[in-house]
Amino acid sequence: MRILRIFLVALWRVWFYILMGVPIILFLPLLLLFTSRTKFYPQFFILARWWAFFILFGMGFLPKIKREQKLKKGESYMLVANHTSMTDIMLMLVTVRNPFVFVGKKELVKIPLFGYFYKRTCILVDRGNQRSRKEVFERAQRRLNEGTSICIFPEGGVPDDLDVVLDTFKDGAFRLAIDHHIPIVPMIFYDNKKRFPYVFSKGSPGKMRVKVKKFISTEGKTQDDKKFLREETREVILNELEKGGF
Repeated sequence: MRILRIFLVALWRVWFYILMGVPIILFLPLLLLFTSRTKFYPQFFILARWWAFFILFGMGFLPKIKREQKLKKGESYMLVANHTSMTDIMLMLVTVRNPFVFVGKKELVKIPLFGYFYKRTCILVDRGNQRSRKEVFERAQRRLNEGTSICIFPEGGVPDDLDVVLDTFKDGAFRLAIDHHIPIVPMIFYDNKKRFPYVFSKGSPGKMRVKVKKFISTEGKTQDDKKFLREETREVILNELEKGGF
């Protein structure tokens, strides 16, 4: 029975990549158009949200979202969440209606089809390259100046140790939030590690709970407050993860 289950889970996970690819192929002309100019990004973002809904529901994942505070249309935010799964991307898109840009690792560019548009629309970071980190900061500043929100998973990647509940946070998200005086939006993904972990033989359909916590203001803050904001945000997310959800 165990071997059969592993086989079925493997097929189900292959289905995930099929679901990722089919909408991209069907809407390829529109995607090429909407990623050709920055001014078309809001239209691309609408398609990206439909793509995310298609994948999550196609996999049998049911998003359950609880909001302590709502984002206002037309305003920019710094979106941060714990990072445990590739489905974090889709769940973030489903949860947030305001157009935002991901800051993400360049390794995902290798995924066929998805990687091409990921490269054209996201801000890619090479964590081992100091120059790359500087370029990321500059590109993120430009997008914020255009009124777009930014999403950063401040752990800098999925923790290598599966037992780690929440890894240490990097400074980038908080530097940008302070510079642009935008609120930090802490978000908690409770179930993604269980539903679709990076271990290929594990995972299952079911609910994916998200909680959007009250925003953390950066008004009046300077770079001297960066560490405090970073640890405050991490503590908010960690406390919710330890509670186990709603």
